[in-house]
Amino acid sequence: MDNQDQGSPDNLNAWISPGVSNVKLIYLLYLVSFVLGISGIVGVVFAYVNRGQSEDWIETHYTYLIRTFWIGLLYLLVALVLAVMIIGLLLPFAVAVWVIVRCVIGLQKVARREAISNPRTWWI
Repeated sequence: MDNQDQGSPDNLNAWISPGVSNVKLIYLLYLVSFVLGISGIVGVVFAYVNRGQSEDWIETHYTYLIRTFWIGLLYLLVALVLAVMIIGLLLPFAVAVWVIVRCVIGLQKVARREAISNPRTWWI
């Protein structure tokens, strides 16, 4: 069996080891979390485990991903509290759009092998 086959251990290792494939996987796990909530938690665990083990430009993506998870969770909690008080019924949807936009931007940048210019931002 060739190492390039999808089921090969080397290919699987590329997805879970620090690097471009792992960063792409984490962005995709975040997007899938809108359907399967647990995948976002798996993604942030991968980001924490692999942070500090890659090139500088990839490290900006890990920082961006970790902050996307925690800031998104904070925004969602605030949105849910405000939704209970009828003030922010649409805020959970705004948080979802925020996460999706950050993931799309990150996927585009990692495909071009570019760093995230400001990975510590609270915005986009």
